[in-house]
Amino acid sequence: MTHPPRHWISPLALALGCALLSACNSSSLPPPPAQGPAEVGVVTLKAQPITLTSELPGRTNATVAAEVRPQVNGIIRERLFTEGSDVKAGQLLYRIDPATYQASYDSAKATLAKDEANLETLRLKAKRYAELAEIKAIAQQDKDDALSSVKQAEATVAADKAALETAAINLGYTRITAPVAGRIGKSSVTPGALVTANQTTALATIQQTNPMYVDLTESSADVLRLKKAFEAGQMRRAGRDQAAVALILEDGSRYTQEGKLQFADVTVNESTGTIAVRAVFPNPRGELLPGMYVRAVLEEGVAQEAVLVPQKGVSRNVKGEPVALVVGADNKVELRTLNLSRPMGENWLVSSGLKAGEKVIVEGSQKARPNSVVNPVPVEGAKAAAPATPAAPATSATTGKPGA
Repeated sequence: MTHPPRHWISPLALALGCALLSACNSSSLPPPPAQGPAEVGVVTLKAQPITLTSELPGRTNATVAAEVRPQVNGIIRERLFTEGSDVKAGQLLYRIDPATYQASYDSAKATLAKDEANLETLRLKAKRYAELAEIKAIAQQDKDDALSSVKQAEATVAADKAALETAAINLGYTRITAPVAGRIGKSSVTPGALVTANQTTALATIQQTNPMYVDLTESSADVLRLKKAFEAGQMRRAGRDQAAVALILEDGSRYTQEGKLQFADVTVNESTGTIAVRAVFPNPRGELLPGMYVRAVLEEGVAQEAVLVPQKGVSRNVKGEPVALVVGADNKVELRTLNLSRPMGENWLVSSGLKAGEKVIVEGSQKARPNSVVNPVPVEGAKAAAPATPAAPATSATTGKPGA
């Protein structure tokens, strides 16, 4: 039985056929569209008046803090105050068992009375001896001995008086009173506890919190700058020689009372290069408590033509210099090196490198290159022209962190 001949297709013929088929298909497709300029989000800078401020971190401290400690040993019999209440200077706080001190006082008083009686006897004797010595009835030595006995008795009486005074003082120390007026904290002892004179643990602490101190730290360079600004009249004043200070509380709210910058320390901390600065704030309602973390804000003046650039539109080059991409003429991208003054909320205050009316790329910068052409699109809701809000003022140049 014969079979029909088999037809073989060579690999070369198969490859040529596929190539011809692909060429036919590609010639029938339309060419890809040409890509246009990359789209980037831009913000147009504006010049506007901005209040320049410096923000200093600090802690609140009581203007007066007195620790109450016993000055004699003994057992606490009574506690006569309510913890957390206001007390007056001299108010009785604790009473120590006075029995032993009362006995010492009574003994010293009796000894003084005995020696005073003896002194009176010796004085009368010395007086009689003096009269007898004038008529040569006794020897001069007897007269001198009588006078010496009187002086010795007088010294004994003086010592007795001192001992009585000491006993009275110790008896008085069994009544522990408030050294200053203010608010008293918790008591570290209860009735029945044994206390000792000048012990390290205070029985309680009394603090005066109206007004309240705010202790701040600032670099020595910034303190010099603030002093020059104050002397030049660029800072808001709260008196003839005091600058006005605002306060931001731990929750970010602004304290309603205005304070005064009181003094700067006379010594620079060598390890940190900072100076201690103190401000004073009224605290009539007790809103400020000792130990709170706060931020003090000093107004340095107003920059009438300030230019702010969003922080997200600023990057750093290999040298660490701040740079920004600007859309210039014919939508061509330019790379600008900037000088930044300070953070203002979510923006930077620009010293040089940018001016009002210029467009800074804040979105899509990865698609833009210097000298390339882009399609700038305004970014809605941009905060470039908005200064820092009162609750988040500009920070000090020391920290370099934007206000929270």
